[in-house]
Amino acid sequence: MPSITSGRVLVTGANGYVAAWVLKDLLDRSFTVRGTVRSATKGAYLKEFFKAHGDKLELVVVEDMTQDGAFDAAVEGVDAILHVAAPVNLNASDPDDLIVPGVKGTVNVLKSAAKHRATVKRIVITSSCAAVVTPPLPGAPPRVFDENDWNDVAVREVREKGPSASPLDMYRASKVLAERAAWEFYEKEKLERTEAETPGWDLVVLVPPFIFGPLINEAPTLELFGGTARQWYDRVVKSVSGGDGWMKNGYEYVDVRDFAHSEVLALITPDARGERIIIRGGSYTWQQIINIAHRSSNKIPGEDSSYDLTQAVYPVRYSAEKGRRILGIEYRSLEDSVKDMVEDFDARGWL
Repeated sequence: MPSITSGRVLVTGANGYVAAWVLKDLLDRSFTVRGTVRSATKGAYLKEFFKAHGDKLELVVVEDMTQDGAFDAAVEGVDAILHVAAPVNLNASDPDDLIVPGVKGTVNVLKSAAKHRATVKRIVITSSCAAVVTPPLPGAPPRVFDENDWNDVAVREVREKGPSASPLDMYRASKVLAERAAWEFYEKEKLERTEAETPGWDLVVLVPPFIFGPLINEAPTLELFGGTARQWYDRVVKSVSGGDGWMKNGYEYVDVRDFAHSEVLALITPDARGERIIIRGGSYTWQQIINIAHRSSNKIPGEDSSYDLTQAVYPVRYSAEKGRRILGIEYRSLEDSVKDMVEDFDARGWL
């Protein structure tokens, strides 16, 4: 598949944390962008924020992505699709609250693309390292996960326990099942296209760990933003602790701007075709972030000057080799990501 360096790109969930940065990257590259939102009200802020781009940004309403044909009209006339919309709820009480919209939303995008084989050239889907990692048992040696790994343990837990499964396993299972559904649809679609000798689209799946960084999506008050940015705020600014292990153990992250850029790189890089790619910026501990944040603003409490980062344990790491090799992506430093997020929160009056 040739590079897609111009044309119209559909971005689902356009008003979301990641998607807003994707819109910016695409518009800055002079793409024409069509974004989906669940209501016209949710799109008003984006139109104002990106008004300098004029009619390069079009917003369409998809109220319920689980409905059959939900994306048919939105996909018409686009050259590529970046499917970013997905349910993020770590407090679900029923697995279907996450699995149904995750799987059906993804498959509905692909079904609509299949109806427009003549125009759609590439689809990039956002998955999650929740679909990759099998959390290690206590005492297990550290492990590096890569694109060959799948979290089948979470799927089994949810199938066996149903609503009694942990909310985190429900979330992880939804990511596994949505991504597997995408690959299964893609392989079937390829076979049907080959038999019919018709052109069609190819698929790329991007797999990020914990995402943080400054916001450009609508978040006028603390009560109106959530997801990983809210988790970061609670942990770093409000000092909501998960215990000593949570603060000292190492985890993996990617800056939201770098991940958004990877979406565009996956769109324009021919060699990304058919690839599952982990997008991993680096490692961190919460105490490390708090210490960096405190150096950026004395409004951030909780600094521990005696903290020794060399003693941190990293039970899980992700391989970043494929993303660098295929996409050529470079990542911001942890210091820059934390500093920029603190400055953003301070400018909003949230510190």
